[in-house]
Amino acid sequence: VEIYSLHVDCKVTSRFAHTVITSRIVNRANESREATFEVELPKTAFITNFSMSIDGEVYPGIIKEKAAAQNEYDSAVSQGQSAGLVKITDRKLEQFHVSVSIAAASKVTFELTYEELLKRQLGKYELLIKVRPKQLVKHFQIDVHIFEPQGIRFLETDSTFMTNQLTEALTKEQNETKAHILFKPTLDQQKKNSELDETLLNGDFVVRYDVKREATAGDIQIVNGYFVHYFAPQEMPVFPKNVIFVIDRSGSMTGRKIEQTRDALLKILQDLRQEDHFSFITFNHKVVEWKSSLLPATEENVASATELVQTLTARGGTHISGALLAAVGVLDKAEGLPERSVSMIILLTDGQPTSGERNVEVIQENIQKAINGNYALFCLGFGFDVSYKFLEKMALSNGGIARRIYENADAALQLQGFYQEVATPILMQIEMQYPENSIEGLTKNNFKLFFEGSEIIVSGKISNELDLLPVEIKAQSHTSNLTLKEEANVKEKEQVFQNQRYIFGNFIERLWAYLTIQQLLEKAISAQEEDQKALEAQALDLSLQYSFVTPLTSMVVTKPQQQEELANKPTEAG
Repeated sequence: VEIYSLHVDCKVTSRFAHTVITSRIVNRANESREATFEVELPKTAFITNFSMSIDGEVYPGIIKEKAAAQNEYDSAVSQGQSAGLVKITDRKLEQFHVSVSIAAASKVTFELTYEELLKRQLGKYELLIKVRPKQLVKHFQIDVHIFEPQGIRFLETDSTFMTNQLTEALTKEQNETKAHILFKPTLDQQKKNSELDETLLNGDFVVRYDVKREATAGDIQIVNGYFVHYFAPQEMPVFPKNVIFVIDRSGSMTGRKIEQTRDALLKILQDLRQEDHFSFITFNHKVVEWKSSLLPATEENVASATELVQTLTARGGTHISGALLAAVGVLDKAEGLPERSVSMIILLTDGQPTSGERNVEVIQENIQKAINGNYALFCLGFGFDVSYKFLEKMALSNGGIARRIYENADAALQLQGFYQEVATPILMQIEMQYPENSIEGLTKNNFKLFFEGSEIIVSGKISNELDLLPVEIKAQSHTSNLTLKEEANVKEKEQVFQNQRYIFGNFIERLWAYLTIQQLLEKAISAQEEDQKALEAQALDLSLQYSFVTPLTSMVVTKPQQQEELANKPTEAG
């Protein structure tokens, strides 16, 4: 079975990426064989389309409500279930896998489309394309077109498998607002060496870029009555942080995990700013406060904390509740902290609560009551024995986020990377205001914290014939209260995208739907049960309307002989 053509075609328009992967396979054997299509796509993406065409006959994937699809599927496969088509493969990726039996000399074309909104992290956007054909491919190409009306500030490509010869197959063209990247290696360039038919193409192909930012109140773009507003202020003074690290040192952290935690914490201590205050709480079945109060991040205090971190050992149970309540207590009674500062708790654990309060609902409730909206809680779950659902709900209910730390060689870097994302808060209490009577379906428009290097995105539908869209941003910076104003000329903004040949016309509407679904699902995690149902129902409607495979929908893939398989979107919480 030979893959004779593999094309990755990606169009990024104003951060919204639309990727189509087409694989053409021929069975050169003289009997029927299994043809496999395997794609790794970013977890943040939603699949929007899939089809197989076998000798000219097309078998489309159809997106349905998950429960309905499951019932249909169960009745079709009453003799035991085959595995789903999508599974999480690593920290950033999930894998779509389908195989079909094709007759001798037959050809099959697989085509998968997915979309995602690129998220700005640490000052750049990252488009990740996983390349793993597992054989030499006669016609192989990756074609990336980027159009950013704000202007492209920098652009780089990076790959884990590049050789000097392969670099020759890579071309980049770029002007003020557009970039085109083409990677088209010949058969010879793909080979590990001239004797063997082994491919070099195995790994990540990454495009990173950032855009220019002129306007103080961000950038507004409008297409077909939908708008998106990007806001990422620069060069602002940084808020001092008051941060408490709550570190699990129960028995399960023994060995590699506690070593990697030590390594990461030692680096993080070096990254604290002089004006920050910090403390440590470590816990197993006992909760130990390093100091009874927060200390300024002076050289002396950092050195003394470094000694503590170097002696961290792991044994005993897991008293998550006691440790978090102790952290809140330290922040509650803290004195002499900078007046305008940001207080946060960073929890790192690898297990379930086994000491003290063990009921996760009760813990969540108690923590939320104790924090009372005053501090942000970030929860890092190390490995797969944690209840990620519990950590995620707790973080989202308290103005933070949760992240899973994957147990591999770069775990210390993952921990450090996470800290860097939250290390420089530059705005608080951000409100993005738009004319109420002229906007429908507005996505989330008030944010507790903004960290340098990230980006706020708000989108909505302009409901009546507006000529000008006025926006007002209110926020607190370290030194003052800000009000930023901007007016967008609707007609002029619509013009920007009119004559761009590689833009799919309703991309801002799809971006709006993507963002709305993501936010509804996130809100549902920390909502009460009846609200949760309403939020999920709304997200389901949009998923079906815009044909996205989300955690609420399934794609039913029908093969020849009426065989059905399901593609479901996995979530980090399982």
